[in-house]
Amino acid sequence: MTGSAASNERGGPGTQAERSSGLEEALARVGDRWALLLVEALLAGPTRFNDLLAAVPGIAPNILSDRLKRLEREAVIAARPYSDRPPRFTYELSAEGHELAGALRLLSEWGTRRSPHADPLRHATCGTPLEARWYCPTCARPVEDGEAGDVEFV
Repeated sequence: MTGSAASNERGGPGTQAERSSGLEEALARVGDRWALLLVEALLAGPTRFNDLLAAVPGIAPNILSDRLKRLEREAVIAARPYSDRPPRFTYELSAEGHELAGALRLLSEWGTRRSPHADPLRHATCGTPLEARWYCPTCARPVEDGEAGDVEFV
């Protein structure tokens, strides 16, 4: 085996081992239960700390504080001060945070199909449960399961 072939098999320059997938990147930024539940809670709009505590049952105040700081560092949320003494903030999703709404809806739909206790998202007009679909903006139509081809992460 040549030196370059050996280095590629071991994860040398330009190999898959060096590159991360989009899923790895997303999980590194928001990949825990509490962070995703906080993003979901913030979809309703700017929210204060104690209101987030109430909106996300079971989260401890120290965990909430930690996740809010992490999500702010990752530019998923923005903290806006509303009091100087003591320092208090409202938290809201950034543009990047709002982009997560689609991914959360997909996860929610997947979880709903597997749980007898979860309520599906429903169409506000008629009340029918919603279904997630892939959409091709070039063709301006939904993509059927067989049309998607193999998933290739670039």
